[in-house]
Amino acid sequence: MVRSGKEPKPAGRATDGTGPASPRERFLQGEPVAEGVRALILNSWQRSRSLGLSPDTFDLPYREDFDTGGRIVRAAVPVLDRLQATFAGSQVNISVADANGTVLLRRFGDPSMARSLPAIQVVPGFVFAEQVAGTNGIGLALAERQLIRVYGAEHFAERSQQSACVALPVRDPLSGRIEGVLCLGYPRGFERPALGVAIRRAAEGIERRLLAQSSAHEGALLRTYLAAAGAGTGGPHRGVAMDALATEFRSRDEAILREKAAELISGAQRGAVEVTLPNGRRVTLVSRPLTSSSGVRGIAIEAVLPGAPVGQPLAAPHQTDELPTLTVPLSAARPAIILPTGHLAAVPGPVITADGDAGPAGPRATAEPGTTLSAADDGPAVGPVAGGSGRGSVEPDTPGGHLRAAEPDTAGRSQGVAEPGVARTARGGQNASEPDTPLVADGGRGPADDPSEAAFPARALVMLGEPHVGAYALAARRRLELLSEASTRIGTTLDVRRTAEELAETAVPGLADFVTIDLPDAVLRGEESADPLADLRRTVLHGIREGLPFTASGERIDFGPTTPQLRCLTSGEAVLEPDLKAAAGWLAQDPEHTARLLAHVQSLIAVPLLARGVVLGIASFYRFGGSFGDDDRSLAQELASRAALSIDNARRYTHERGMVLALQRRLLPHGLPDQDAVEVAHRYLPAESDVGGDWYDVIPLSGSRVGLLVGDVVGHGMLSAATMGRLRTAARSFAELDFPPDEVLTHLDNLVGRLDREDPDGKGPGVIGATCLYAIYDPTTQRCLMARAGHPPPALVHPDGTVTYPELPAGPPLGLGGLPFDAAEVDLPAGSQLVMYTDGLIEDRHRDVDVVLEQLREALARPQRAPEETCRAVLDTVAPAHPHDDIALLVARVHAMDPDRIAGWEMSADPALVGEVRASAMRWLSDRGLEEAAFAAELILSELMTNAIRHGAEPIRVRLLYGRTLICEVSDASNTAPHLRRAASTDEGGRGLFLVAQLSQSWGTRYLPEGKVIWAECDLDAA
Repeated sequence: MVRSGKEPKPAGRATDGTGPASPRERFLQGEPVAEGVRALILNSWQRSRSLGLSPDTFDLPYREDFDTGGRIVRAAVPVLDRLQATFAGSQVNISVADANGTVLLRRFGDPSMARSLPAIQVVPGFVFAEQVAGTNGIGLALAERQLIRVYGAEHFAERSQQSACVALPVRDPLSGRIEGVLCLGYPRGFERPALGVAIRRAAEGIERRLLAQSSAHEGALLRTYLAAAGAGTGGPHRGVAMDALATEFRSRDEAILREKAAELISGAQRGAVEVTLPNGRRVTLVSRPLTSSSGVRGIAIEAVLPGAPVGQPLAAPHQTDELPTLTVPLSAARPAIILPTGHLAAVPGPVITADGDAGPAGPRATAEPGTTLSAADDGPAVGPVAGGSGRGSVEPDTPGGHLRAAEPDTAGRSQGVAEPGVARTARGGQNASEPDTPLVADGGRGPADDPSEAAFPARALVMLGEPHVGAYALAARRRLELLSEASTRIGTTLDVRRTAEELAETAVPGLADFVTIDLPDAVLRGEESADPLADLRRTVLHGIREGLPFTASGERIDFGPTTPQLRCLTSGEAVLEPDLKAAAGWLAQDPEHTARLLAHVQSLIAVPLLARGVVLGIASFYRFGGSFGDDDRSLAQELASRAALSIDNARRYTHERGMVLALQRRLLPHGLPDQDAVEVAHRYLPAESDVGGDWYDVIPLSGSRVGLLVGDVVGHGMLSAATMGRLRTAARSFAELDFPPDEVLTHLDNLVGRLDREDPDGKGPGVIGATCLYAIYDPTTQRCLMARAGHPPPALVHPDGTVTYPELPAGPPLGLGGLPFDAAEVDLPAGSQLVMYTDGLIEDRHRDVDVVLEQLREALARPQRAPEETCRAVLDTVAPAHPHDDIALLVARVHAMDPDRIAGWEMSADPALVGEVRASAMRWLSDRGLEEAAFAAELILSELMTNAIRHGAEPIRVRLLYGRTLICEVSDASNTAPHLRRAASTDEGGRGLFLVAQLSQSWGTRYLPEGKVIWAECDLDAA
């Protein structure tokens, strides 16, 4: 253990330079820090504090056993040499650390710096991981897994307050794993924008050299296989390759064979497997282990064509010989570049050995042009880092995805090489051998070891590669399959909760073992959350098994300030914790709970659910049997991004549907009017997908009658709901004018036509359509007058249980115009039920209408039930389980008015008879105890009868109806209606109707087929 060698400084003191000195001082004193410091720095400070680190006393661990000749060191040495030359004479120090934060290499722009700096900044072997060194460039780059800049007081340690650094993880291009960290340290005043560019180019150079090492391995295997083929030691017979047998296979067949071959290589198994192609043809794939002279071990997959003479079998099907030293877990894999098959050739040039250095000149096998393998420091130019003259480069825009062939080097030779990360496919049947290099194929077996060679003359090399590279390719394909599956499984509904469940079901077990999704309550309601962390709720908990100590679904979730979940929301990016046992922020949120979880989970990826700038929640992916990698993080981010868009669509739909449903319910009746004619129950059931424009209404009319109305506006959404409100208001107004049903429909039809004409430019939502059924029931006659406009007929439930559908004139839907509507009258004895509904109840694309009407008949065949029970029974047995259209249901049980409460007289147009009828009416009222109402009724009847005699025509009839109110009616055969007016002081008449209006609570005129009725209603309570 080596100390820094400097005296401790007071906490938080950092002067002259960059860095949040004041926020850091407040943080170290325990005060809250809201501004003035970057989120990732504050998170790192909090993690450092939770680990018990002190900023002024640090003993960094020192490792004497660090690898001085590992892959990262071999790849980094030439790059660091160039960096040192670039920064010669400056105060920049250059370091490379491994994936654990142990410094492996040091370089200095000014060599004299090594004599003035403490040992921890000069000697390799010190560990700068965040959990032991606090906030620093190397440790934070490993924790955040991205480019990091740390300035002055942003360092947790006091000794680093005068320094700044920029650090960047270095990844293996094949596996995607972080192999180490490249860090540039410098005084705070030396800050240059070019430092970021320099460190990125240097990291790319190291990664290219790492890629060259893997390329050399596969190149050695390919030369071994070809040399063995030429020597007859187990390679393809006479150099037969796949395109030499192209007529034997279709492109789809070749793809199936290569897919199975990749699985065999990734499994590191020796044996044979029979593959059945779509056309029924069977091909045997044989896996052969290979070992090059430099010790590279791999697998070659050959196809044995069917129909060949059978001698001794090459290997028993499914017989395996495990090669445990070659097995690589799939969790470490990342997607690889898939190349089209190319041509194998033997060309002179330097031989690339397994460590990436140039060997003696000799024949060299090439394949898949587009990636250059050379002994240059930068390695092959691949993908986005390609560049420079004389090097091959990827041309992703070329037709078919092919790669541009490598340009000749200065010696005129082609720098061809097989693409690393992808198993090789031999094409063209050409062989190459290296007589000066001992090569061993199939573990060193010769022709005598394989007596079946002559029995299988038709073989083709399908694929060749190292097992771990095959595992990467196989995992890449499975990840693509998972993304393809996600595109079809996530977002199948517009339900927020169900969409979150689909994300979890897609990720388990393809990506994670357990998934939790936490959404704010506001998002579940379809709104935007003002503070997502304040109302998070566990929405989904899904995994490979149950019973784990996760927070249960439905419970509130509170994440601590250092948890990965909060960090992912702050940064907007996925946060990876490869080892939860070392994740201080995650452990600190609830030590007791996390300790129980550690027995079941090992690694975590926390991903924010963000869509269109709205925070929708957090998805947490847990793995038990291994650690996540950066490719897993990228995949989780992609899945979460797709799911977030679907969740946001569902949220927006939920919000819009909630507004439409609120509008719809607001426009529907909130209560039923008091009346004695019918006993009514009603239901409104919105569609699952959207809200439509169905409505119902109960309208008290004159003469103790009642109007029953059911309608349906075509379409769904806000427009339909708004149109429904307009039509319902208009229909109620027309009905209260005492128009008969057919005239009400005519007026509604005209209104719908006018609504369509209000959009003259045709840019509106389209033609408005609606259907309607209107019925008027008269309890004094027990008859019902009905008319419909394109609406389903009602169901009549008679007192004996018989259910009928009356034959009403259909009438066209509202809005067509020009066609008349007809009304029909039916008898409704007391106790009958009139059932009116919209088409959503009976019409469904999965059911036959006639069958549904029969089901409705059976459900209604119990007249003794109350209307509420009838509504419940109809929705339970007849309504579809998942309605695609709104359902409005109105059930009315009719009552008859007691004849003893009805009185009537008929008189001629003789003024002398007015007194007789008036006297008879007063006696009828007195017999029923209505003396208090008699005075007003006497005056009303006198005025109405006098007007009928003077202005009307015979016959004249007088009727009194005693119910909740007292109704006085006088009818005559004239169609001339009286009008209320204000009489002048000099007028001798014109005050009668004014008197009627003052004495009654309401009055009006109702037209008959012949004549009219003038009525006035007196409130008995007021009397």
